[in-house]
Order: sequence, then C-alpha cells, then structure tokens
Amino acid sequence: MDMLPFMTDCYTSKEEDSEYIEHELNLSALRAATNNFSEENKLGEGGFGEVFKGTLQNGEEIAVKRLSQNSLQGFQELKNELVLAAKLKHRNLVQLLGVSLQEEKLLVYEYMPNRSLDTFLLDPVRRQQLDWSRRFAIINGIARGLLYLHEESRLKVIHRDLKPSNVLLDADMNPKISDFGIAKAFHGDQSRDITRRPVGTLGYMSPEYAYWGHVSTKSDMFSFGVIVLEMVTGRRNNSPYDSEIDSVSVLSHVWDKWRNGSTADVVDPLLAELGYQESEVLNCIEIGLLCVQENPADRPDASTVVLMLSSPTTAFDERPAPARPAFAFSTGFTNAAIDHPRTGAWSSDDAHAGDKQPSTVSENEMSISELQPR
Repeated sequence: MDMLPFMTDCYTSKEEDSEYIEHELNLSALRAATNNFSEENKLGEGGFGEVFKGTLQNGEEIAVKRLSQNSLQGFQELKNELVLAAKLKHRNLVQLLGVSLQEEKLLVYEYMPNRSLDTFLLDPVRRQQLDWSRRFAIINGIARGLLYLHEESRLKVIHRDLKPSNVLLDADMNPKISDFGIAKAFHGDQSRDITRRPVGTLGYMSPEYAYWGHVSTKSDMFSFGVIVLEMVTGRRNNSPYDSEIDSVSVLSHVWDKWRNGSTADVVDPLLAELGYQESEVLNCIEIGLLCVQENPADRPDASTVVLMLSSPTTAFDERPAPARPAFAFSTGFTNAAIDHPRTGAWSSDDAHAGDKQPSTVSENEMSISELQPR
C-alpha cells in the first residue's frame, strides 16, 4: 500500500509473551481520504469508536476505524489485532493495512463493498442475491479461514467472536473473517485455555465458553455451526423460529426436522424458489448440527469440516450421527437466560436498528464489520 507511506515498521516486546506491532500510516493522508472524517463518510459507530469510508487519491477505497480517545478497552483490542495481523495472511481473512497513532488511534482496513454477511441474512430483499451456490461458497470460505487460523498459520488462533457480522464480503462475495481484537493466540502445543471473563456474542458462543470460560478451537467450530444453519434456514439463531412458539430456536427446529427425516422443511424458502443442490444442503445441515454438539470433543475440527464439505455424497455412514445440539432448549438468549457470575450485566448489540439482536458480553461493541449506514 505505497500510497499511504509507512513511517515505521517496528516490533517491540512490551512484556513477556506480549508483542506489539505498529504499521504507522500518514495521518494527513487518512484525513484527506475520509474528507476529514466527515459525517457523509461515516459508516457506523458504537462502543468505542466510529468507522469511516475513505477513498485514496488513486481511487482505492479503505475503511478507517477511529477509536474514541478515552477507550482503554479499544486500545487493548487495537494492540491485540496489530500483533495478530502481522502474522496472519489468508484470502479468507480481512486485511488490516495499518494504523496511525500520531494524534489519534486509527485502524485502516481494506474496504469490503458488500459489507457483512448479516446484512444479507437479515434483509429478505438482499438475501435473494444469496443463491445456494453463493451460500455454499461462503460456507467453504469461512471454513478455510478457520482452518488457517487453527492449524495452518504461525500461531494457533481462536477468534472467539465468529458471527455473520464479523464475516465481510468483498466485491466478488468472497468471505473474509474480521475483527481479531478479542482473538486469542496459542503457542506450541497449547490447545485450550480458561478465561475469567468470556467475551463474545450470545447465540454464537459455545456452552462451555459462555458458562465456564473454557475456550478452544472447538469454541469457534460451534460458532461456525450456528452460521451454517443460519445460512441454510435464512433465520437468525437468536430469534424465535416460530413467533407463536417462543421456545423453538433455530437449532432446536433444525434438529427436530433432521431427526424426523424432514430436513427440506428447514430450508430457506428463498432457496426453494431459486433451486438448490439437495445433497449439499443436507451435508451442510449435518455439518452444522455436528458443530453445535454440547460436548466439544464431539465437534469436528476445521480440517475435518473442509473435507466433509468437499465430499457431500461420500462417507455419510462413517460420520457420527449428531445428538441433540447445545442450547436447543429455547430462543432465550436474553439477559436473563444465563446468570453468569463473572460477566456482569449483558449488553445488547444495536448495530441493526429494528431487529432483535444477540446479546454480547464484549465491552467493545464496535467492530470494523459493523459498517451500516447511519
């Protein structure tokens, strides 16, 4: 990105096992690109900052995240994202281009013209653009991004907040996992950890993480399974599947239909109109259910999922049959649903006005992927 001259590329160890990378960008160039952070360029705002669209002199578009000056939490997540961004590069991860810390705290990302996956899933009109081949490609892309994070990158990285609003779509609708502010990197043979304060979004958090703070790569696989089932059904896991039966969640509904052999009933009606590959849809339903199993050991890892996605008509009999999924008891991902002793009050994600939102337990409610117009 030579149009934004790098001032420094420094690597400094702040403390043991902590690394801080700075890709310092020219502040004046960012101000010019965003029309001095004008209201017309604002894409969204939330917890600890604002996001602006920018256009460089050569016409290239960027997204600039501007942190509020008093946000300690935001600065900690900024540092975490910078450390990971220096070591992660994959076609299914959003690219962090740099940072400016001269006078303000600014993060610069590649701009994703199709915004985030949830803007399609939540909008019946835009969802019509997601035919099955496109949805299947997005599912595959997310899986390959997770495979890279969990098994192929220099570090084993757990995202901890995988959800449709954190999956960005480029001009060709290729998915890119975004927002690594609360991601956790493991070293060596470490594969799991316990955190005192889980952060993430209810409805996508695995039960062992939401209740006890146990985090592992299987936590991300649970989140992935929820997304897969949402892609198939066109419904959000956090909202009632049937408004007249408040206790029926998407996970529960899909499980009941799969167990009864009537999985066609759960497919998004828009897909039924457009047509879809039945074997691929059935395969994705089974993969989704396997990923949301209550016991983490029963969930497939990312490499297994990538293999299963490429073999929809083979080895079905060799797979374990999904059991009843975790959190299949109700849609009650509300503030009162989980009385967690460490997390305090639940806050709600208000990025999509007018739609019931999943609760979030992250202190930082602003993400680069929440690029909704005001």
